[in-house]
Amino acid sequence: MAPAAITLAAEAPKLSAANTGFMLICSALVMLMTPGLAFFYGGMVRVKSTLNMLMMSFISLGIVTILWVLYGFSLAFGTDKGSLIGWDGDFVGLSGVGLTQLWDGYTIPIYVFAVFQLMFAIITPALISGALADRVKFSAWALFIALWATIVYFPVAHWVWGTGGWAFDLGVIDFAGGTAVHINAGAAALGVILVIGKRVGFKKDPMRPHSLPWTMLGAGLLWFGWFGFNAGSWLGNDDGVGALMFINTQVATAAAMLAWLIYEKLRHGAFTSLGAASGAVAGLVAITPSGGAVSPLGAIAVGAIAGVLCAMAVGLKYKFGYDDSLDVVGVHLVGGIAGSLLIGFFATGGGQSDATGVFYGDHSFSQLWKQCAGVGGVLAYSLIASAILAFLIDKTLGMRVSEDDEVAGIDQVEHAETAYDFSGAGGGSIARTAVPAPVAQDSKKVDA
Repeated sequence: MAPAAITLAAEAPKLSAANTGFMLICSALVMLMTPGLAFFYGGMVRVKSTLNMLMMSFISLGIVTILWVLYGFSLAFGTDKGSLIGWDGDFVGLSGVGLTQLWDGYTIPIYVFAVFQLMFAIITPALISGALADRVKFSAWALFIALWATIVYFPVAHWVWGTGGWAFDLGVIDFAGGTAVHINAGAAALGVILVIGKRVGFKKDPMRPHSLPWTMLGAGLLWFGWFGFNAGSWLGNDDGVGALMFINTQVATAAAMLAWLIYEKLRHGAFTSLGAASGAVAGLVAITPSGGAVSPLGAIAVGAIAGVLCAMAVGLKYKFGYDDSLDVVGVHLVGGIAGSLLIGFFATGGGQSDATGVFYGDHSFSQLWKQCAGVGGVLAYSLIASAILAFLIDKTLGMRVSEDDEVAGIDQVEHAETAYDFSGAGGGSIARTAVPAPVAQDSKKVDA
């Protein structure tokens, strides 16, 4: 009879009810982030574009879900084919997956892993939408999501997280999506806006947020859901790495929000609610790839650096003339790059792996060079592929609404609705007689 230790070592992992339940909750939290993103973006646009902005996020929930089940999961996490893509016939339609069949090497079912990764696939194209506010046909956007998810997101997810993917095998650290999600979306946003051009009135007309409370609410929902996004990416709770990621998520986000506010007070003279919301998101973006590799003190540094860099970067669109409507490039691309590269400096070797950064003994810069390769590869591919997709759609279906429709309001044109209906507003006869008629404000331009 074999010794007990040898017998136990030979046993395959068993389904863990605790880890399975935890991952289902994390999946729901990540799903909530897409409506949260819709509110975050929706509050930052003008009234006439509010519903369109919400719908650009919500449609991703429908399109990407179906594509993921049909073939997306297989392309991203199937058996590696040449370090560039995956494929597994059992994952097509999830038709060959058993009810309790475990994800290889883990204690959760394949179904649970698939639905968790689905939520990442949904929110990534939705992130791009913030750069395109006010001017894109909804039908063209829906087609772009379907093509972009297939040609860009699914392969990149395989590179970064799929066994055999080139970035995975190289040793690029991306705990929860700095490259696959944020750099990918930010580079795509830049590629598309370079093709479709600027909004009517860019740098001339005021384009102020119509509801900063909406934006703050969206940022809060994103922050809440991000705990599932980040801590859940370890796929279990058995060794404390997920707990490290959880606390680092909170710490880095707080540091980035404070850093952004301090920067804008020194630079512009005020602490703004938009700055607080944007700073928080910048910290969430930066800690996403790095939180499993750095200490809480390192997370403070990552968040603070990203907060300042992203606050500085959002103004580049005015300097270089690209119309990134809601600062997807400034926050997600720059924040993703910062968080990914800072791993090469702050990785302690005591978290998700034994890889260390420059400040912890890696004086050969080996991990930093790996991070540079991952960042550069994803950025270049997403930028070029996204620009080509946008160009082809623009030349066939047409990406933009007409100038007249853009000025009139994309909500009414594309959705036959408006965000706010005041036709039924007003009180009884006493209220109407008690309130004086509004006075015309010739000196102020009311921004629609």
